[in-house]
Amino acid sequence: MSSQTTSLRATVPTPQPPCQLRNFIGGQAVDGVRTFTKVNPVDGSPIAEVHEAGRHEVDRAVAAARAALDGPWGRMSVTERATMLRCIADAIERRTDDLVAAEVGDTGKPETLARDLDVARAAANFRAFADIVSAAGLDSFLTELPDGRRALNYAVRKPLGVVAVIVPWNLPLLLLTWKLAPALATGNTVVVKPSEETPSSATLLAEILVEAGLPVGVVNVVHGFGADSAGELLTTHPGIDGVTFTGESSTGSAIMRAVAPRVRPVSFELGGKNAAVVFADADLDTAIAGLARSTYLNTGQVCLCTERIYVERSIFADVADGLAEQAARLRLGRPENPATTTGPLISPQHREKVLGYFELAREEGATVLAGGGVPTLGDGLDAGSWIEPTLWTGLDNSHRVVREEIFGPVAALIPFDTEEEAIALANDTDYGLAAVTWTSDLTRGHRVAQRMRVGMSWVNTWYLRDLRSPFGGVGLSGIGREGGHHSLEFYTEPTNVCVQL
Repeated sequence: MSSQTTSLRATVPTPQPPCQLRNFIGGQAVDGVRTFTKVNPVDGSPIAEVHEAGRHEVDRAVAAARAALDGPWGRMSVTERATMLRCIADAIERRTDDLVAAEVGDTGKPETLARDLDVARAAANFRAFADIVSAAGLDSFLTELPDGRRALNYAVRKPLGVVAVIVPWNLPLLLLTWKLAPALATGNTVVVKPSEETPSSATLLAEILVEAGLPVGVVNVVHGFGADSAGELLTTHPGIDGVTFTGESSTGSAIMRAVAPRVRPVSFELGGKNAAVVFADADLDTAIAGLARSTYLNTGQVCLCTERIYVERSIFADVADGLAEQAARLRLGRPENPATTTGPLISPQHREKVLGYFELAREEGATVLAGGGVPTLGDGLDAGSWIEPTLWTGLDNSHRVVREEIFGPVAALIPFDTEEEAIALANDTDYGLAAVTWTSDLTRGHRVAQRMRVGMSWVNTWYLRDLRSPFGGVGLSGIGREGGHHSLEFYTEPTNVCVQL
């Protein structure tokens, strides 16, 4: 019995303490003023103790970035920086498995999604901006004045300086690299503040950058929260030359107030309450599959996801039935299971917010066609932040759940009768990030897409975009554009040089 007991105990894994995620400043891991626990949204288990940066750590990070900006990095040529970006892309691909594990641990999303979307796009972002900055040009003019003088005017790009990069928790690695790649391509240095919900991939990426040869201090990472923490300390810091942020509209407003006294530039991609319009002549199978993807991808936690679906009345029942069937087919489960299509929400707090809207929808008279609650999954998952993919009818634009961003796997189906009505309904929002038009009439598709009051307007597709095209929103959905030369414009200060000939 004694030997059997010993053998049995040997097969039981010893619980491992959560890993330590420290700040990354000047190429070194740095303790914070305190730690907080990051839990896995899949099952509620602790996965990391995260070191929160205080004022001293933020000061160190900004100073390290300033020193790197004034050092050899600030004197590198465009060609040298583009080569560095391609080396970083190669290093990301070599560490794909580690980055997938970091993303999955923080977010609970399926491994296949993290691998095929988040990590693949991270590498692609660096390669894209290596090409974009290499091909970028600026104005030049040969001028002859009435008095006979001649002059050559030409512009050169200078780095904006030390940039605060604040990224959200839904696509943490993808959106970090979407900002980091153009910032580095144009010669800036950076202090990153990842979301407190997703600290792992930013910490790992900082290490990968140094391994790839990026000089220390060019990229620094400070952990913490927003108000009264690293976020506020960073955005109010006098050593920061600009702020780029993706996240909630209310946080964007707070950052604008923080930078206003120093008149620092900002670039914001904020919330969305995105609309899709489905006309009766659309290919219904394609449209329903596209709607399911735009509503439920990443558990609806994408700023571009569709939460309002306007359907021509003659096909309303068909679209409602088809989309409800698509929602029922989604498979919630552990991220390593290849059959899993849908992960949990990011946290118990966010689930409570989304469930509050579920309850509000019922109070407002919604008919629930799919979901509407919390699933029972077993297998140790019920302590996670799971929620059912949900679909409503019976609502209109006057209801709060149709007007306010929910950021979960949910959409409201609303009928319309005419093209003009559909456009008016879609544009009846304080947000203006993205819209989708589903129709087989491409003349109508062009016409409707251009009338949408949004920054991105798709026709018969969703989440498809050339990385050189403008990305951003209007209204509560943001300020400025990212992508291609639009990103270069934010991260640089053009200087005109005039030479009399």
